[in-house]
This record gives sequence, C-alpha cells and structure tokens, in this order.
Amino acid sequence: MPPRMRLSAITLDCADPPALAEFYRQATGLRPHPASNGDFAGLTSREGLFLGFQRADGHQPPTWPGGTVPQQIHLDFEVEDLDEAEARLVELGATRPDHQPGGDGWRVLIDPAGHPFCLTRG
Repeated sequence: MPPRMRLSAITLDCADPPALAEFYRQATGLRPHPASNGDFAGLTSREGLFLGFQRADGHQPPTWPGGTVPQQIHLDFEVEDLDEAEARLVELGATRPDHQPGGDGWRVLIDPAGHPFCLTRG
C-alpha cells in the first residue's frame, strides 16, 4: 500500500514574493504566514494548506498559451459566480488572456507575476 500523503504546501517562484502573496491574500482570504519576508512570503488556510511565494532571480513569467516559457504549474479555484470572481480578480491585478479553452466551464486568468490560474464553478 502506498504511503498516505496529504498536500500541505504549494510554492510558486516569482520576482516579488510579498506583492504576489498580497494578490492571493486579497483573492482568497488566506492568512499571511508570520515567517514572510522579502525573499519569501506565505499564506495559510484554516485547513493547514500553505501557499508560498519565493523569490527567483531572473524569473520569467510563463508565456501562455504555448510560447517559449512553459506554465509549469497552475492553480484552480472554485467560485460560485465566474463573472463576479473574474471582475474582482481583475480589479486586484489579474489579467484575462484572449485564449479561453474552457468555454462556459472555466476561466483562465493570469496573476500579477504571470502565472496562469483557473476559476471553475464550485
């Protein structure tokens, strides 16, 4: 039997960890982690999930879709209303690329550091 594993953390490379953490804090309501500093910032959920952001010198945002820099990872967030969530996230600094492969099922947005992420109906 394989070992039981529980996902406890996801960490994204970026150029400005505090700024990206603030975007996701406002987007999700997660709490700032007390060990955050200029090179690393984190957010935590009540359930114990840690979302981290680490400085990567020379970070290049993914070029989505396709392109020369792969997306490497993306996050999915369940929301009640796609239009409402998208509008709020764009106000916070996300952008909406023209390419939307999900039709009415989901939306792709790009965070301020260039990482694609998806909104899905919850």
